[in-house]
Amino acid sequence: MKKQYDFSKAIKNPYAKQLKKPISIRIDEDVIEYFKQMADDVGVAYQGLMNLYLRQVKVQHLKPQFVKDLKEVSKSRKAA
Repeated sequence: MKKQYDFSKAIKNPYAKQLKKPISIRIDEDVIEYFKQMADDVGVAYQGLMNLYLRQVKVQHLKPQFVKDLKEVSKSRKAA
C-alpha cells in the first residue's frame, strides 16, 4: 500500500446521484413484520423490498385510498 495516492486526475462517481439515501422513519411494527415475512418468502432484505414497493408506487403514480378520500372531502367542503 502506498503512503500517498494522487487523486488529482480522479473523476466523480457517475452513479452517485442514484445511490440510496439513509433516512429515519417510524413504521408500525405490524407493517415491518409483514414486509419481513414477505421478504423471507422471496429471499431479499425487507428494507430492499420496501424500497421496491415504494418505487413501484412512484413509477405507477399510485395514491393510497385515504388520499383520494381526503381530496373528495376537501372538494365537498369547498363546494359547501
